[in-house]
Amino acid sequence: MDSRQLKTADNRWQYAGENLRRLKTSGVYYAFVKRHGKQISRSLETTDKPLAKRRLADFLRDVERLAPDEAANLTFEQVAARWLETTRHTMKPSTLDRRQRCVKAVAPFLSGQPIKNVTASHCEAWLTQRVKKDGEKISAQTFAHELNTMRAVFAFALEHGMILRSPAAGIKKPRIVSKKSNVPTREQFQRAVTAIRAEPRERGGADLVELLAYSGMRLREATALRWRDVNFSQGVFTVTGGERGTKNHEQRTVPLSAEMLALLTRIKRERGKVAPDDFVARIANARRCLETTCAKLGFPHWHNHSLRHYFTTCAVESGVMIPTIAHWIGHKDGGALLMKRYTHLQQTHSVEQMKRVSFNAAPAPETDEEWPPIESKITKHCSKNRTPFEEG
Repeated sequence: MDSRQLKTADNRWQYAGENLRRLKTSGVYYAFVKRHGKQISRSLETTDKPLAKRRLADFLRDVERLAPDEAANLTFEQVAARWLETTRHTMKPSTLDRRQRCVKAVAPFLSGQPIKNVTASHCEAWLTQRVKKDGEKISAQTFAHELNTMRAVFAFALEHGMILRSPAAGIKKPRIVSKKSNVPTREQFQRAVTAIRAEPRERGGADLVELLAYSGMRLREATALRWRDVNFSQGVFTVTGGERGTKNHEQRTVPLSAEMLALLTRIKRERGKVAPDDFVARIANARRCLETTCAKLGFPHWHNHSLRHYFTTCAVESGVMIPTIAHWIGHKDGGALLMKRYTHLQQTHSVEQMKRVSFNAAPAPETDEEWPPIESKITKHCSKNRTPFEEG
C-alpha cells in the first residue's frame, strides 16, 4: 500500500517512497505497512535513504511472514507451552522441569499480554524486579536460565511469524562466577575413606565415594554404571548415563586406573556372583556419609561433585594432557573449561614440563668467567660509536 494513503498527524511526515516516510524533526526514516487490516510502523533507525530502503525491504519480508491474529494473540505462556511440546524430546526430564519453572517465573511480568504486544519494557520490568527476591538477589545462574528460556520462547514466536523481533534481544547475560570447590587432598581423601569404611552401615557409601573419585563420573553417571559396562579384559569402562543418558548425550569409554580396577575387583569379589545388569553402586547418593565424615574429621564440607574435582586435580597433577582429561570426564570443549578452572595447577605442571624440554644446544658455562663481562661490551661499543663532540 502507498504510504501517501496512510493518515498522518500535524504534517510531521515527509513522503519518501512506497511504505517509506521521513520524520521531519529528526530526519529518521520509518516504514509503514498494513497487514491483516492493521497498520504497522517501525523506525528504520537511519537518516540515510539508501540504507533505509534496504532495511525497508527486510522489514516487508518479515511482515509477510506474520501469522494470523489468532496465533499472534497467544500469550507468552501459551507460546511457551507450544515450544516445550515441540522440543521436549530433546530435553532430559530435569531440563524440561527447569524450563517449565522458568516460564512460570517470567510470565507474571508480561501481564498476560498477547505475545505480539510484549515490548522491551515488559522484559526490562522482569529484569529490574526479578534480580531481587525478598530483598536478596537471585543467583546469576538462575537469572541466566530464565533469560535463556525467555529468549527461546521469543525465538519460537519469531520463527512462526507471531512477532517481528525479540523484545528480549537487548538484555545481556550476567557474568557467572564459578564457586570455589572444596577439593580434598590425597591424604584427606584416604583418611575420609578409612573413616567411612569403619562404619559397618556405610560400606556402600565408601564404595560410591571411591567410585566417584577414581572415575571422574558425575553422580548420575556413577549410579547408572552396570557390570556389563566394565570390560576387565580391555581395561576400560563405558559411561552411558543409564536411561537418562550423559549430560552431553554421548557415551564415552574411559581406561581403568589402577585404583579403579582394584575397587571394582574387590566389590565383585565381596558380592560373589553379579549379573551383567546389576548396578555397581548400591546406593544413590554419598552426601550423608560425606557430611558426617567431614564433620567428624574437621575437614571442609565436600559433596558428591567434589570427588569429580578430586579426580581431575589428581589427573592434572600427574601430568595427563588436558584434552585427555576432558574426554575422560565428558567435556566436549577439548579442555577449555579445565584450563580456566585449574589454572593454579596448570602453572605448576607447566614449570615441571618445561624442565623436560631440550633444544640440543651447547650447555651453559658453569662459571661466569667464560662469558665476557657485560660492562666491557658496553665500553667497547661506546668507544667505537663516540661522536666528535663527545671526544672533545
